[in-house]
Amino acid sequence: MASSSVWSSKLGFHILWVYVMLISINAAENRILFDNGECHFNDLKGLSDFKASIKSDTSGRLDTWKGKNCCVWNGISCDNKTRRVNKLYLPGFITTGDVPDQTYMEGWLSPSITLLDSLEVIDLSALSNLTGQIPPLIGFHLPKLRKLTLFGNKLSGPLPESIGKLSNLEVLYLHENSFSSSLPSSLGSLKSLRRLYLHTNNFSGAIPESITNLTNMVSLDFHQNSLTGMLPAAIGNLQFLEELDLSNNSLSGGIPSSISKLKLISTMYLDTNNLEGEIPFPTVSGQMSALKFLRLQNNRLRGELLSTFGFLTSLQRVSLSNNQLEGPLPYSLGNLRSLSELYLDGNSFSGQIPSSIGQLSQLQALTISRNMLQGALPHELSLLLNLQILDLSFNNVNLSVVPEWLLGLPSLSQIYLAGCGIQGEIPYYLQKTSSSLLVLDLSENRLTGPIPSWFGNLTQMWSLNLSRNSLDSTIPKTITNLGSLTVLDIHSNKLTGTINQVLNIQSTFKGSLIYVDLSDNSFSSGIKQIGRASQTGIQYLNLSHNHFTGRFPTSIGKFKSLDSLDLSYNGLSSGLPISLANASSLERLKLQKNQITGNIPSQFLNLRRLKELDVSDNLLEGRIPSGKPLSDFPRSTYTGNKGLCGKPLDPCKS
Repeated sequence: MASSSVWSSKLGFHILWVYVMLISINAAENRILFDNGECHFNDLKGLSDFKASIKSDTSGRLDTWKGKNCCVWNGISCDNKTRRVNKLYLPGFITTGDVPDQTYMEGWLSPSITLLDSLEVIDLSALSNLTGQIPPLIGFHLPKLRKLTLFGNKLSGPLPESIGKLSNLEVLYLHENSFSSSLPSSLGSLKSLRRLYLHTNNFSGAIPESITNLTNMVSLDFHQNSLTGMLPAAIGNLQFLEELDLSNNSLSGGIPSSISKLKLISTMYLDTNNLEGEIPFPTVSGQMSALKFLRLQNNRLRGELLSTFGFLTSLQRVSLSNNQLEGPLPYSLGNLRSLSELYLDGNSFSGQIPSSIGQLSQLQALTISRNMLQGALPHELSLLLNLQILDLSFNNVNLSVVPEWLLGLPSLSQIYLAGCGIQGEIPYYLQKTSSSLLVLDLSENRLTGPIPSWFGNLTQMWSLNLSRNSLDSTIPKTITNLGSLTVLDIHSNKLTGTINQVLNIQSTFKGSLIYVDLSDNSFSSGIKQIGRASQTGIQYLNLSHNHFTGRFPTSIGKFKSLDSLDLSYNGLSSGLPISLANASSLERLKLQKNQITGNIPSQFLNLRRLKELDVSDNLLEGRIPSGKPLSDFPRSTYTGNKGLCGKPLDPCKS
């Protein structure tokens, strides 16, 4: 037994000796490499494989990767003591002189980058054409990694489970790629992580509950994915979180109470003349008291907004739009004194608008449209001196008239009061707004009378919507003064006369008008002059359901930017002009229910972008030009023209 013990001791000594010798040899090799100005062979191998996987590099940085001293290569940094590569920095955005430039790398991400086991920073962001996947074993090979920045590429595949082994990781930017599959629960092991951006990908499944372990997190952004399930119940554990964006997913359930759970900050003492001694007075805050930006819009969230929500006193921007939230708006919203933007539109909130909102002195945007709010508009809103955007549309507030005090708000520039029960003529005091009015939406009310001529004084306005009212008379000539106008929607009224004024608005810059809808009125003239219009940059033009007659406007082809043209339900005659084929951007063309004659020009085959066409119920004849896109439309596109034949209609007779 004694000899066996001695033998074991000798064997252990020999193993230890071999291990020490191997370390010494490796150290000696590293010293030789160091003295010769060469990089570690693992670093050279990893970088060489990376370069080999890139087909083109418009920045030319990889051209400097020559020789064995990789520490002098462009985009590479090394530790001064060990000469091991610690930074791989090749972002797509670089600065040439003082000018920023976007560069590209076409190729794939070589898994050999995991050979660079001393890496602390990887930045391959915004290279645009970089494909591939994150190496599955990345967490086992890069223990020192602090920043992994791969956003703005074409990377795909899952986020590997081994990512949770990167215990030193502080920043993980993977947004704007094509990553998919579910989020690994191992994310909850990244205790050093402060910023996690996974937005604009194809991640699915539930947000792992383990994410609530990341108590050092400052910014968490998962928006624009396909995430489902409920928000993690303990998300309030992220007490240092300043930004939370889970918008544009399919999340359900309620907003967890842990987000606004109250916590005691300190105990203050009050000393008054009326009380002997001091009395304790506790101060409280929401558990996520550092939260500044909360974006949960465009999900399927349900339930009520808790009264404790008002204790998240650091909030600056809140968007809960387009969910299924309900119940009254809590009065405690008035506690959010730092709030500058509040978006609650597209829910089922009910009851009255709380007067406490008037206490939000920093508020710049308030949108609560498309809810079930009712009752009088609180006069306290007149205290919102910094308010720029107000949207109360489609509630049951029944304003009857536009409140005159509203127009006294010094910063108000965008007013949305659609579907609020406003009636009578457009009030004259709208021209007396304290600020320059940029947007006015009074659609779907019960307005009557003419469009006032003083509208021409609102020269800064870029969007005007008066649709779905009972306005009559003609468009005032002064509308040509609205040189900044980009959107004009006055459809579904009782307007008459000419459209010349609209098409000849004197733009402050060429072609400012983009969207024009004059449909469902009684306009009868001006269409002949459409080709001489100054507004040839229009992209959407709807003149349907009017009283236009005569020849089809032959110079419509000058509208090179036109995406959608609707002249249906008028009395236009003559043939289809060949020049219409010059409007090469057309995607939607509706000409049904007119009296258009002649053949369909073969040049219409040049309208390659056309996705919707309707020339039914006219007087067209002859063969439908054969080929895409005309032959791909359904029969209904051409029916009601007795003289037409050819695919998709019946074959032409020889």
